Amino acid sequence: MANSQKLDLLMLAAHPDDAELGCAGTLLRYAAAGRKVGVVDLTRGELGSRGSAELRDEEAAEAARILGLHVRENLRMRDGFFRNDEEHQRRIIEVIRRFRPELILTNPNIDRHPDHGRAADLVHDAAFLAGLPKVQTQWEGEPQAPWRPRLLLQAIHNSYVRPDIVVDISAFWEQKLAALTAFRSQFYHPEYQSEEISTYISTPDFLGVLAARNRELGSYIGVQFAEGYTSRRPLGLDDLFLLR
Repeated sequence: MANSQKLDLLMLAAHPDDAELGCAGTLLRYAAAGRKVGVVDLTRGELGSRGSAELRDEEAAEAARILGLHVRENLRMRDGFFRNDEEHQRRIIEVIRRFRPELILTNPNIDRHPDHGRAADLVHDAAFLAGLPKVQTQWEGEPQAPWRPRLLLQAIHNSYVRPDIVVDISAFWEQKLAALTAFRSQFYHPEYQSEEISTYISTPDFLGVLAARNRELGSYIGVQFAEGYTSRRPLGLDDLFLLR
């Protein structure tokens, strides 16, 4: 069977910078704990109002360095036009079976950008199908074994969504900001000079909104900053005393 590096945690994101926006603190936390973490971006974000696909490739590489990722890849699906169909599901299935993550994170299914909800649905369906033996895929000419992650969570961006799980990222907040602002073309950075149009996320105010959202999520569990996640199914645990 074809194999690749096994990851503990994999983020499947619609665009470069989505992982940094929604779950950078979580990725940093588990990378620091010795877990193998990775990000696979579905598109290069080529339809973005600012920057270019080539620039975002460079920014994603710098953000990956800050996050301590073991893997960062880009599937180069069409920004704005990828679909939740068999062709795209099979590409996600191949990724899941290559890296065999225990935990998958993805975009919120409710958000202002339609690609985010579509990516969430695509990853949800592919994660189920990846566990079916009769769905056959190959990697580098070798058949892939079925694999289904133990858990799939959807990251909350800046929109108001009630979380099912909240993760303390207080110790990693500054690193999260560093990874996020590695995307200088997308988020406010004083050293990035451009005549491109200003967008909702490129203003200094947006970083304030993001900080406020992460502070609010942190307040749910009595910490300074947190990231929130939703699940499409009830979550189980072995010990209620592990909850905070």
